[in-house]
Amino acid sequence: MNRQNRLAAGLVSERFPKISSIVLNMTYYQKGINPVLMVRTINVFPASYAYFNMDCMIRDCIGGGFDLTPIITRMVKSLKKIAKGNLVCKGKNAALAPDHASIAYEIIVTYNNKRAL
Repeated sequence: MNRQNRLAAGLVSERFPKISSIVLNMTYYQKGINPVLMVRTINVFPASYAYFNMDCMIRDCIGGGFDLTPIITRMVKSLKKIAKGNLVCKGKNAALAPDHASIAYEIIVTYNNKRAL
């Protein structure tokens, strides 16, 4: 299913032709004694898929994750270069608390040089 979603999203060069790169810096948090689950950086280029739905890293989370697509879309429409924020996983499981996981994100968008176009 994940591969199918990536194909359906298309390439960054098709969906966001003004972009030369995107850097996604994310810190995944979980409820518990050791709240930082993982720190992750993803580099996205024009040839990458425009799929920005990151999976929840908590085992047994059903239907969760963090969709950065609306944030990136708003950034590109307004030519914004940096966005920071937090998202809470909406996934479900009887054993999990409603706020079982979250991420803090920083998105850095680099646009094509207009002189080069």
